[in-house]
Amino acid sequence: MPRIFGVDIPANKQVTVALRYIYGVGPATAKAICQRAQISETKLAGELVESDISAITQLLQESYMVEGDLRRQTAQNIRRLIAIGCYRGQRHRRSLPVRGQRTKTNARTRKGAKKTVGAIRDRTARKLANA
Repeated sequence: MPRIFGVDIPANKQVTVALRYIYGVGPATAKAICQRAQISETKLAGELVESDISAITQLLQESYMVEGDLRRQTAQNIRRLIAIGCYRGQRHRRSLPVRGQRTKTNARTRKGAKKTVGAIRDRTARKLANA
């Protein structure tokens, strides 16, 4: 298993697919990296030699923001939105969808499990809630 930027790349997958395990590298970026490093896209990641791995690492350091730096920048952007109190920042603070999705029915991924509000009509459920 090759290791790039602290991420173990799966050895049994093609290089373009394996590079996507690095945060910030998608399909188009992986393809561009392979072309610039002159590595065959169909080659398995386990077949990469040390010179190939160092070429990929150098390309990523020079041209792309990936892993820790990208995560840090994303977190800073969200903190900035929260600090200035804009609408998007308020949505982040309340853990609600940020990009205009409906919340009356969906958004369970962002909102979490249902929280019952108000009276519980069923007696057995009321007893369980009070216990």
